Amino acid sequence: MKILLFGGTTEGRVLAQRLSRAGVDVVLSVATGYGAALAPEGPGLRVIAGRMEEGEMEALMGAGAFDYVVDATHPYAAVVTRNVRAAAERTGVPYLRLVREGAPEGDWLHAPDMAGAAALAAELPGNVLLTTGAKELAPFAVPGLLERCFPRVLPNLGSLGRCLELGFPAAHVVCMQGPFSKELDLALLRQFGARVLVTKASGGVGGFWEKVEAAREAGCALIVVDRPAAETGLSLDEMESFLLEGSR
Repeated sequence: MKILLFGGTTEGRVLAQRLSRAGVDVVLSVATGYGAALAPEGPGLRVIAGRMEEGEMEALMGAGAFDYVVDATHPYAAVVTRNVRAAAERTGVPYLRLVREGAPEGDWLHAPDMAGAAALAAELPGNVLLTTGAKELAPFAVPGLLERCFPRVLPNLGSLGRCLELGFPAAHVVCMQGPFSKELDLALLRQFGARVLVTKASGGVGGFWEKVEAAREAGCALIVVDRPAAETGLSLDEMESFLLEGSR
């Protein structure tokens, strides 16, 4: 069996490693060189780094003789998921979606998108710890809010550069690889005197509940950016079982 697996997520890396160890040929596509550096190694596992447009995905699928395309991209990467699905449909390669557990529910502040989260944060007092990544920080980079924000982003030049381009003070930018423990989240909130924490509803794999607990212990307001859409698919363990059963 040969699998094309899209995803620089934690569960994408875990699935690639499990399939490789089981003797399945896997081509793992990740968006960045940093994602490639985090990718596991194993027999029959090849990593492709670089963002792909829909046409490039289609060409890869058409030339690869894949049995399945597995989309293990981030739940907020809606455009990428749409492109992978469309390319798979056109090439006739069966498409499978790996999904995280359902969106968490709680008594926090909800925002439909980053702009909504920034609007909420602007109305709240105190410093803001941003744990949403570097791609969508622009709504927070406005006078009166930017100076209060402390973005936590991946430890690569692209993420740091994006923060500095938007005008966030260098001393406010934290470059670290997650997921993080509650203790570390709590320490950062206290270090920066943050009264607000902004996160995505990324689920347990993304360290979501650790952030919730840290915010509660620190007495911070918690703003959660809701997922773009409800999805159906297979969990990590279900996906592994399905693919390995088919490879026998």
